[in-house]
Amino acid sequence: MLFYSTNNRNHTADLRTAVLKGLAPDKGLYMPESIPTLPASFWDELPGKSMGEIGFEVLKHFFCPDIPEDKFKAMVEDAFNFPVPVVKVNERILSLELFHGPTLAFKDVGARFLARVMSYFANFGGRPINVLAATSGDTGSAVANGFLGVENVYVHVLYPKGLVSKLQELQFTTLGQNITAYEVSGVFDDCQRMVKEAFMDKGLNEEKILTSANSINLARFLPQSVYYFHALAQIPREEWKNVVVSVPSGNFGDITAGLIAWKMGMPVKRFVAAVNANRVFTDYLQSGEYKPAPSIATIANAMDVGDPSNFARVSELFGGSATEMSKLISSYSYSDEEIATTIKEVKEQTGYTCDPHGAVGYAALRDHMEEGELGLFLETAHPAKFIDTVEKYTGDKVEIPARLQKFMDGVKQSVAITGNYRNLNLR
Repeated sequence: MLFYSTNNRNHTADLRTAVLKGLAPDKGLYMPESIPTLPASFWDELPGKSMGEIGFEVLKHFFCPDIPEDKFKAMVEDAFNFPVPVVKVNERILSLELFHGPTLAFKDVGARFLARVMSYFANFGGRPINVLAATSGDTGSAVANGFLGVENVYVHVLYPKGLVSKLQELQFTTLGQNITAYEVSGVFDDCQRMVKEAFMDKGLNEEKILTSANSINLARFLPQSVYYFHALAQIPREEWKNVVVSVPSGNFGDITAGLIAWKMGMPVKRFVAAVNANRVFTDYLQSGEYKPAPSIATIANAMDVGDPSNFARVSELFGGSATEMSKLISSYSYSDEEIATTIKEVKEQTGYTCDPHGAVGYAALRDHMEEGELGLFLETAHPAKFIDTVEKYTGDKVEIPARLQKFMDGVKQSVAITGNYRNLNLR
């Protein structure tokens, strides 16, 4: 399959080029040239399949035969080797728990898959591959741990100083080996800008192989579509048409993956893009005008994005029409106070513990579901990753899983830099 730039449909690239470049030369994001409709047999067999089996059946349309099917099947099953359960919170709201992977965040799904695809392509080149990852929290840990020890691949994690949780920071600053963490004076948007500027430096890209592990990379966001199918496999089929999927949204890679699943035939009723105080998308659906804004720091920090990169992909799927988009997607914004209240109320009323991002997803369902609908929100990270916030508002202790504790015992290693991509130590 070929992949085209969101800035110019006539600019196409093969899979290897699209994955290794991340961004198209015209600054556009790569999109699949076609999105297949899955056959009726897929839906009939879905309830009995594992996430690895589902992943192969879905993703082979985009990645094969560029990657041989036998090798690809092994990659997928290895990447998706942890549970992603649907958990009942109340009678009509379910949680899709995406925090059972190695770094206890949803990005383990995309990052582990990307690492295996990148490793496959790295074996052909000889030259080292530099993976650039801007993070507002969980991307850094998922990417760093997914790529740790991968030969000939070097990961450079850029994160805003003082704006990620301590646990998140320790997950990517204590690893060493082929992982370098850069503590940037600024906000997440500055980190993301540096990554984009590095990609657009023609001379640098002739000298080095640069690619991205953010959701701008198609091999990061496409595998995230798989857990939407996997969620349906755990829900009674007669309820599928009633499902409203609420996605805590920052850079909009996650909801883009859900929309790809919808394009492939996933029979859900609608989507909700649930956001914190960074309400650029909410305002867009209301006004029809996309107006990026400086990011605002919140307690749901992984969603602190004022100019979501994947808006271009979402727009592309709907022909650039806010009106068409609004037929399937709604968006609601929540303040820190509202997020905190939701964390507290959900715990008191149901016994379920939300992290701040999952709380935003839950709140959007609680406040805006219609009669007969079944809500599914994405619980994107383990509450322990935001332990201070969660314990403050629930009043309960949060148990720290052993996988997180090992990072807490590590020694932070990071490089302090200002907002200039030329300060990165690329290979």
